[in-house]
Amino acid sequence: MAISTAIGSERRSRVSGYRIMKGFFDTSSPNLPQQILIVGVPNTTNASTVDYTKMKEVVSAREAGELFGFGSPIYQAMRILRPLNSDGVGGIPTFVLPLENSGVALKLTFAVSGTATKSGTHTLVINGRESVDGYNYAFNVLEGNTAANIASQMADAINGNIYSPFTAVATTSNVELTAKYKGVISNDLKASVSAVENLGVTYVLSTTTPGSGVSNTSPLEGALSTTWITSILNGDSPTLFQEFERINGVPYLDNPTGRYTPYIFKPFMAYTGITSTVVSDYTALTATSTTVGQCTNVICPAPGSLGTPVEVAANVVRLFSRTMQDTPEKDVNGMAYPDMPISQVPSFAMFTDYNQRDLFVKNGISNVTFENNQFLIQDLVTTYHVEGEFPYQFGYARNLNLDWNVKDAYTIIEKRALRDKVILRDNDFSNSTNTIKPKEWKGVVYGLFGDLVNAALISDAEFSKQSLRIEVDAVNKDRFNTFFRYRRTGIARIVSTDVEAGF
Repeated sequence: MAISTAIGSERRSRVSGYRIMKGFFDTSSPNLPQQILIVGVPNTTNASTVDYTKMKEVVSAREAGELFGFGSPIYQAMRILRPLNSDGVGGIPTFVLPLENSGVALKLTFAVSGTATKSGTHTLVINGRESVDGYNYAFNVLEGNTAANIASQMADAINGNIYSPFTAVATTSNVELTAKYKGVISNDLKASVSAVENLGVTYVLSTTTPGSGVSNTSPLEGALSTTWITSILNGDSPTLFQEFERINGVPYLDNPTGRYTPYIFKPFMAYTGITSTVVSDYTALTATSTTVGQCTNVICPAPGSLGTPVEVAANVVRLFSRTMQDTPEKDVNGMAYPDMPISQVPSFAMFTDYNQRDLFVKNGISNVTFENNQFLIQDLVTTYHVEGEFPYQFGYARNLNLDWNVKDAYTIIEKRALRDKVILRDNDFSNSTNTIKPKEWKGVVYGLFGDLVNAALISDAEFSKQSLRIEVDAVNKDRFNTFFRYRRTGIARIVSTDVEAGF
């Protein structure tokens, strides 16, 4: 066989040809590329113009706001993933799949009473924030202003902030706030007035209409298609847990399911935020018999924060995806949420009691501490917590991503060196470059083990080499079988030291 086939061997007339081909000369594989998908409802005013059937790549928070609405759960997530003042997730692709919701939007009413006895400034606090990206919610109160005057000023402060999740209307001495989007998810919104200076005016907040309606997630499975989305940011409610689990499936059965099916194998983890300070609200999320064996959902806590659960999930995804993209051997332990309103309950058990945190991890619940007005990740885990299994094989989010990296690296060398090659026996000889022998493939996989150890993703390359089994199928001569084991590297999560001291 000729070493060049730029000109076909059947040609006879005088000619010169030159062809350039793809060359892969790296001896190691890159880290698994991270990709993020946000699912959430758009603002009501944007609902009729979006495509609910396809993922769309969005490169900035502003683009997300223009397409899906400023203040929407999608925008809330994107402004944290891709903030104005830092690189955020950088070049990691961020996609959006909007969810259709024909429910009812949350409505709140501030009743304003009194006449201002002096001038000053009060500020609305929306989801724990007095301002968003440079736009504040402050309003001026002038001496002698009536309740109606002040209500009008409050409405202007909300409507004048493009990033607000509410619209507002002043009616006499009331201010009516309506969430910009519909559904149960709108009930996560919070509002209050910071009135540090007593100006003789009072504000009473009440809920006029709670949000209702569950979002339609039926397009999600089809929208994922063959794209390997590694992180789904839940911009809706925990009611999506079971749908995420159904689509993703599980890896550990004789016949893996969902996105773990062997001929698909493009699984994801789905991140859902929670801000509750009631322990049972956390344990209820992982108590069902199905969730116990699932490794899809990751609970992202920020107990006592006035921010939205969507924002909590965005903080975690921002930290985790960036770390897994650059240094997948590491974990996010000890990392601080980059943009989350502080906790109003710093005495919550998750923060102060190690036994509570330990119990949470044993029940598939991630946990954080609250130090120096920051949430610090302690353990990031999926809901997987099979009784009697130690350690939990599919518990830590980092370990799952490690497994995915091994699969991705193996697939790369398989495509380059094995797929569609002509199979020869080890003692055969051929000049063709389109052949593979079992011993040649063994050498390639040995090299992979070394690369993975070098990247600190697995340990004990010799163990993996000894486990390696390669064969040409005894029945189907077009079938090439490979089996190997590997030991994941661990993280120094628990450090125990005993000392003795004496004279």
